Amino acid sequence: MGEEIKNVNAKIDEAEAAMKKYASKDTVISIGGYEFTPAKLMIAATIVSSTLGGLYGAFEVYKDYIGMKKKIASYEAPDLSGFDKRLAVIEENSQKTSDYTRDIKVDLKNDLRRNETVTEQVERSVKSAQRETEAEMREMRKAVREELEKARNEANTIRREMADARREIEREVIQLKKEVDSKIQKAIDNPLANK
Repeated sequence: MGEEIKNVNAKIDEAEAAMKKYASKDTVISIGGYEFTPAKLMIAATIVSSTLGGLYGAFEVYKDYIGMKKKIASYEAPDLSGFDKRLAVIEENSQKTSDYTRDIKVDLKNDLRRNETVTEQVERSVKSAQRETEAEMREMRKAVREELEKARNEANTIRREMADARREIEREVIQLKKEVDSKIQKAIDNPLANK
């Protein structure tokens, strides 16, 4: 019984230590000399992934730009007779590039807004999970305390019953000792009475 109580106490201590270490608002994780809480670490991860997505989009635009630059560099001057037609084509390509760049800019802004929304949702979810975990830990502590109190009460009842039994046995032993002493005394006083 006592060992079970010790095991329960040890498990409670382990659960509280794990909660303080991983689920506490005060938990600090050190990465590269910088300290982060779990919520800040998730926000930082989201910002980094958003930034990497933005850089990838910029890289694609830059790659398209370099490809277009190569085409422009290899462009041969037209003869003057078709100059107006080709100028219209260049203007059209320039407008398409401008439209494409504007579309990319709009898409990047929308991606950033979506990432901000996701970050806010994750942060709310983390806070909600933390509240639920704390509530569950309170309930678990309450249940364990109740079980411990019940075990203590049962142990006290058993101790009282054992003490009562010990007193009863001691009383009977004393009574038996008195009876035996009385019979021995009678036998000593009158040795022929028993024959």
